[in-house]
Amino acid sequence: MRWYLTGVVVSGFGTTAMWLVSGIWVKSLTGSDSLAALAAFALWAPVLLGPLLGTLADRVRRRPLLVALNAAMAVLLPLLLWVESADRVWLLFAVLVLYGAQGAVHEAAEQALIATALDEKRLGTFNGLRMTANESMKLVAPLVAAGLFARYGGGPVALLDAASFALAAALFAWMPVRETRPVRSGSRHWWRETTEGVRLLRGSPVLRPLVATGAFTMLLAGVNGAAIYAVVDRGLGHAPAYAGVLYAVQGVGSVLAGLVTGPLLRRTPERTLAAAGLALFAVAVGVRALPYEATALAASAVIGLGLPWVLVAVMTAVQREAPTEAVGRVAATANTLVMAPNALALALGAGLVALVDVRVLLPLLALAGTGWAAGVAIRGRRGRRDRDPATSTPETPVPAR
Repeated sequence: MRWYLTGVVVSGFGTTAMWLVSGIWVKSLTGSDSLAALAAFALWAPVLLGPLLGTLADRVRRRPLLVALNAAMAVLLPLLLWVESADRVWLLFAVLVLYGAQGAVHEAAEQALIATALDEKRLGTFNGLRMTANESMKLVAPLVAAGLFARYGGGPVALLDAASFALAAALFAWMPVRETRPVRSGSRHWWRETTEGVRLLRGSPVLRPLVATGAFTMLLAGVNGAAIYAVVDRGLGHAPAYAGVLYAVQGVGSVLAGLVTGPLLRRTPERTLAAAGLALFAVAVGVRALPYEATALAASAVIGLGLPWVLVAVMTAVQREAPTEAVGRVAATANTLVMAPNALALALGAGLVALVDVRVLLPLLALAGTGWAAGVAIRGRRGRRDRDPATSTPETPVPAR
């Protein structure tokens, strides 16, 4: 766990730095806001191919794959030193697409390795610590990256990221994990193996509602994210840069969420934690409609607390429920289904903010989120009652899990 979390911290620092700087880099070279926004899309777009890319994580041993992925990025990123003018921005976009594809495979391989290397009872604690490690880097890396770019340009940030990948590759290589070669599919057909992951997810009565809850949460999160500048400007009367303060407070809430998630998952099912996280998130989004700085800061902290609960609950359930030989595919499929609505909602939210006052829009999001959370909690209680032998009749046997 220590080796792995150290690798997460190191690679997360470099990734967060590069994520921030890529758009600034494109903007500074081209002067185009559209191309700068496209940089973020280039990083994110390969997630849409997650089910296909995740199949690779089930075909080979996961630790060597993580080493190879990190080493490859360490070699690739120094090519960005050549990006010094607008006519070479194409190279930056090409590297960003490969960066995003590497991230999709990396995420699937990580989840599969964790599921096979750790005892089931420790998965919730470990995933919470992993979330804390990632979120803590988001508090530090942007400041370092912005300072480096302002003084030296994008090249040194790319080299910093390459160094973080090289160090992460070494840490994963030294990680003391015994791993057997995955069982190969009888078909050996890439597309059939990919659809098998989709079928397993769709057919699971545990994973299907959890992934749907995660997707709905990220849909609301996308609209909420699109409304942040309207909240800052129209609601609080601050300059747009104040959004950075709200995001920093949200990051603190996410760090706390990672620390408490493990103990909560030892006491409550993933479905309950996801419902509680969505409810907290939704209420906090509604509170953002109030024109007070104190409530805006408190709401940001609660959003940072509730949102990770949903994501960690989905991740942990996938690791518990998916067959060992298919964890990579199921995890990648779940990640695509959960994250894709966020991108769509960012575009939808941009239009809604122009048409609907945030004092109306945000309470509507809160109402939708709390209603969904209540439905998840009620269905979860009914499911547990149906599986309880004390409340079952001989004519209605308790189904085996």
